[in-house]
Amino acid sequence: RKRKRVEEIFGWLKTVGGMRKSRFIGQAKTQMAAFISGAAYNLLRIAKLSDSGVKA
Repeated sequence: RKRKRVEEIFGWLKTVGGMRKSRFIGQAKTQMAAFISGAAYNLLRIAKLSDSGVKA
C-alpha cells in the first residue's frame, strides 16, 4: 500500500508535473524544478482534501 501511494506521486510528477524529461542543465536547476512540481502536487492534494470535507 505504501509503495502504491509513492508510485502514484511519481506518476503524477512524470505525467502532469512535467518531470519525465528535464528541461534544465545542472543538478541545482533540475532539483528546483522537482521541488516546485512536488509543491504543486502538495497544494493540489491539500485543496482536494479540504474540499472533500466541506458540506454545501
